[in-house]
Amino acid sequence: MRRHVYRSHWRRIAYGAAVACLLSASPAAAELLGHGGAVKGVDVSPDGRRVVTASFDYTLVLWDLERQAELISFDEHEGAVNAVAILPDGRRAISASDDGSLRLWDLQSGTLLHTFQGHQGKVSGVAVSPDGRLAASAGWDRKVRVWDLETTALVRTLDGHSDNVNAVTFSPDGDRLLSGSYDGTLRLWQVSDWTLLKTLRGHQFGVNGVAFAPDGWRAVSVSVDETVRVWDLAEGSEALVLLGHEGSVFGVAVSHDGRRIASGGIDRTVRIWDLETGTALAILEGHIEPVWSLAFTPDGGRLLSAGADEVVRIWDVANGREVGASERQLASASHAWDDGSRGAALFRKCSACHTVTEDGGNKAGPTLYGVFGRHAGGVEGYNYSPALTDSDVIWNDQTIDDLFTVGPEEYAPGTKMPLQRMPSAEDRAELITFLKRITAPYE
Repeated sequence: MRRHVYRSHWRRIAYGAAVACLLSASPAAAELLGHGGAVKGVDVSPDGRRVVTASFDYTLVLWDLERQAELISFDEHEGAVNAVAILPDGRRAISASDDGSLRLWDLQSGTLLHTFQGHQGKVSGVAVSPDGRLAASAGWDRKVRVWDLETTALVRTLDGHSDNVNAVTFSPDGDRLLSGSYDGTLRLWQVSDWTLLKTLRGHQFGVNGVAFAPDGWRAVSVSVDETVRVWDLAEGSEALVLLGHEGSVFGVAVSHDGRRIASGGIDRTVRIWDLETGTALAILEGHIEPVWSLAFTPDGGRLLSAGADEVVRIWDVANGREVGASERQLASASHAWDDGSRGAALFRKCSACHTVTEDGGNKAGPTLYGVFGRHAGGVEGYNYSPALTDSDVIWNDQTIDDLFTVGPEEYAPGTKMPLQRMPSAEDRAELITFLKRITAPYE
């Protein structure tokens, strides 16, 4: 039964004021910068020294948290990487991807240890049991699958959700597993025999994220319905409904001491709540795109937030301030290539995956710098699909026009490029003219 409903009444800080604050702050940067696309997942190692991030750019990155330095980049997935979980030993991590797989990584050597196949479609969430023996995955095939991390065998497939499953988490004692789905429900499973213990209903729309409290008998969920909900698992009922976010809430985390909830969503804010009372404690503003994932450091002193603005921000939980905020927000707020033309407007969607300057580098897709006259699959260091590495296509006005006339899936079957077409010949011509203007000739 619902006991309390809390709504935040804090005034939102204007972006301009936030930027002014950043410019007067210390120049030291404490952000994890390097991904070429939205950061979808983040996890902190048990010793609090390292972080692994998962991105729309198909990669994972291992970071030294103290130095905010990239240590290893993992580039084996064939689709966006949606979630990552570091194993209790701190030496391995497992990731979940749009390519339908989970991949187990050695964080010491950077090698791929195993690829788990079984889901029929996108895998949106992954969790590891406290003993490090099992991994659970949430799939858009409406199933939860459980894997043995030592033998790599599929242990169980859990059916019951009537829509895509978005999130999974193990209880602190490892005895239960909680899953959340677009069907608006949470399901609590008994690990010993994989029976369904409870179905929790209350959300009006899909559930995006779930987390256990350290006591194991409370859980927190976030949803498309703009709410953060705390559940009494013994009773199978809502204990608190927390209101304040404007729009879908995507990420949720509970501090290791059980005192704080963190949530983040499409309104670009991170909110911190008191787990016992539901009181809103802070609104953390800094992201200029939606917040996808959150993780507390083991000591609870820091909170990491992963955003669609391609950055993981680090927050001081005690004072609610971003640690060493940089001028990244200003750089992300605009595009130097945007000259206001029709071609630039058409390219904006492409810019989520591609850069156009000599120093732009690769993102989810290869750089388009020098694309005209270049052999398809010709950018050094980019992990192309075989559809392009084996292609004899040379990019020019005609081949780019053909690509967007029929769409990548028809032009180069098996490519990693998102499904998209541009039916208007006039629009295609405007885009090609723009690209020729902003990319240097290939040499």
